[in-house]
Amino acid sequence: MQTLEKEIRPWGSYEVLLDSDNCKVKRITVEPGQRLSYQYHTKRREQWTVVKGLLTIVLDDDKVFRASGQSISILLGAKHRAWNETDEVVQFIEVQTGTYFGEDDIIRLEDDYNREDKNPFFHLEDGNYIGGLTMPKENTNKLNK
Repeated sequence: MQTLEKEIRPWGSYEVLLDSDNCKVKRITVEPGQRLSYQYHTKRREQWTVVKGLLTIVLDDDKVFRASGQSISILLGAKHRAWNETDEVVQFIEVQTGTYFGEDDIIRLEDDYNREDKNPFFHLEDGNYIGGLTMPKENTNKLNK
């Protein structure tokens, strides 16, 4: 399958395999020991299917695991993070459905790489976020230990 777009990120990379009006499909590669930001979306939901390795997922503060061939649903507004706690590369296919698939629909609650939130309307200086999902900064690291 031809890649439409490839982006290198601090945690690994993603490739866009399909980009249509009603869905977007990415192959996401997470390098050993790396993780994506703890985030949520206001306009899309995601379905993740692991195709290589063992993926750790933080979903609404619960830590779960998916191995190759297993899937998980990320509902609209659910806080989530993909995390590779292994020594091997992990890959998963992400199918996005909803009304909008832009990267600016990522609301970061926590980020290991100090990237700025792309939607400052949702960010308050005390570390909380508006829009129905509020999480104090001091509680966001409870699963990182």
